Amino acid sequence: MKEFKLYAITGEEFHQGRDLIEVMEQAILGGVDIIQLRDKTSSKREILQKAKALRELTHKYGVTFIVNDHIDVSLAVDADGIHIGQDDLPLAEARKIVGDKIIGISTHKIEEAREAEAGGADYIGVGPIFHTNSKVDVVDPVTTTYINQVSNEITIPFVAIGGIKLHNVDQVLEAGATRICMISEIVGAEDIKGVCKTFTKILSEKGE
Repeated sequence: MKEFKLYAITGEEFHQGRDLIEVMEQAILGGVDIIQLRDKTSSKREILQKAKALRELTHKYGVTFIVNDHIDVSLAVDADGIHIGQDDLPLAEARKIVGDKIIGISTHKIEEAREAEAGGADYIGVGPIFHTNSKVDVVDPVTTTYINQVSNEITIPFVAIGGIKLHNVDQVLEAGATRICMISEIVGAEDIKGVCKTFTKILSEKGE
């Protein structure tokens, strides 16, 4: 998969009435290089329409497009890949369906990270690092200790997620993360493009 640093999840409940495509385009213009459509409430038909529009947008800017959970929707719009959780279809079964497309997996402890890497995941989500209100039924924060474990042991790309804000992102990067993912901090911002540019700058400075 293409290298990425700043990962945004759609999280429409935080859009403040703004259009999905407008919000995500602002994020891309600010430096987001991977987008995930995550929609737990809409009908499959509605999710498909959103996926088609986001596929068009991400093609326009050359940004990687991932669909959460809905493998059929991901394949229907030729998304770059899927993201699955620990309770979703097992990695081996998902791989049979999506072939060589990207598969990302959420992990909450080092054993899950090891299993994902051994099973052929393309990247893993590491979190939630801090307390987050962006997801329901979320597990307890794994803290930056888990980032440290993963950065020392896991070789596939990983992205830190969960409660990451401008005021605490330094802790995340100091623990060993080089890629970060956010929902509300990006899509709920007044100035989405500006916030993303700030995070992009922080990430690039940390990588020097």
